[in-house]
Amino acid sequence: MDKITLLIENAGQILTCAAGADDLVGAKTGCLVAVAGDRIAAIGTRAEIAAAHDLGGAQVIDAQGGLVMPGFVDCHTHLVFHKSRVEEYAQKVQGRTPAEIKAMGIPTGITATAKMMREASHDDLADSAAERLAQMLSFGTTTVESKSGYGLNTATEIKMLEVNQMLGERQPIEIVSTFLGAHEFPNDKSRDAYIAEILDEMIPEVARRGLAEFNDVYCDDGYYTVEESRKILQAGLDHGLKVKIHTDAYSHIGGSTLAAEMKAISADHMNYTDPAEYPLLRDAGVVCVVMPALDFAVGHARPFDARGLMDAGVTVALATDMCPGCWLESMPFVVQLACRLYQFSPAEAILAGTRHAAMSVDRADRIGSLEAGKQADIAIFPYARFEDMAYQLGRGRARMVLKAGAVVFDAGDSL
Repeated sequence: MDKITLLIENAGQILTCAAGADDLVGAKTGCLVAVAGDRIAAIGTRAEIAAAHDLGGAQVIDAQGGLVMPGFVDCHTHLVFHKSRVEEYAQKVQGRTPAEIKAMGIPTGITATAKMMREASHDDLADSAAERLAQMLSFGTTTVESKSGYGLNTATEIKMLEVNQMLGERQPIEIVSTFLGAHEFPNDKSRDAYIAEILDEMIPEVARRGLAEFNDVYCDDGYYTVEESRKILQAGLDHGLKVKIHTDAYSHIGGSTLAAEMKAISADHMNYTDPAEYPLLRDAGVVCVVMPALDFAVGHARPFDARGLMDAGVTVALATDMCPGCWLESMPFVVQLACRLYQFSPAEAILAGTRHAAMSVDRADRIGSLEAGKQADIAIFPYARFEDMAYQLGRGRARMVLKAGAVVFDAGDSL
């Protein structure tokens, strides 16, 4: 008999997001969530829980008729960066081209951020990223994938991954670290020299020090070719780093087929993915991560085909793509964009930001759904029903967030 340490009662709805739910999100009413230590012990009526567990002395949280659901898993971010590219963004929203913006003397793109990164200390980067994480937590996010990729040399790529470790120790959100040395090419090295640095220096050092779990590459026209990407991803595999890939964001050169071939954990962006590749991705078990806020922020000319992917049986996840070109901390806003602009149902969008997102970082065995035995990562929102998250535009602050059974955000404390 488990000793229950915490009970969440008076929920309007509880979403389990467990596999096999007829409504996709496993909505329950008239139930409580029982937590034992850092794990979920049971979801059921008070009588059912009391019959199987010891409730004596349990902390009680009143959900006040709100929505209780798994914490969001923000599965694609470039969380660690220095300063911003607000001048570039302000010109882009006025319709100016990258060439016109450069002619104005405004640095642009990944290489502009890389230059700023090289000037920043570990503490500079950790402090600014921690502010963003605090906002993410307030919107119900309990796990964040954080990529390198703004260093473009060994020292700065390693610095970014070290900052990921610092962030994991300094605040409650779990940080999933991804190496993305192959994000762009630096201005001070040849293409071949930089790829050699990734293969011979970066990947071995990242693996030796255990600084990342995943190895990612930007496989797209103007970035890394399919063969270059295959070589880099295979080198990561040889060093124990699991495969992720940015692909089909602005062209179609075969990155999704490569993702299926290498059984990537996830393939991300997918704007130009050929429908003929959908069955390949589905059968290989690749999770496709799509990011409506990025398409919104850049005014993408070809939005991704989420409906086509889902109808083909591909597992689709949602993420913010938090980065200097898409500054967004709110997963509920991602849900709203996905529903209004990309034909997700509210249930599909919430599932994509929880269990499916957990799959895309290889953690669905312990987070992403509310089930007995899983980690008690829980968000409580002031919604009467889950559809309100899609309907109430611009809102999305949580009332309370728990990470591993502990309250780590309480909106009442911040008033």
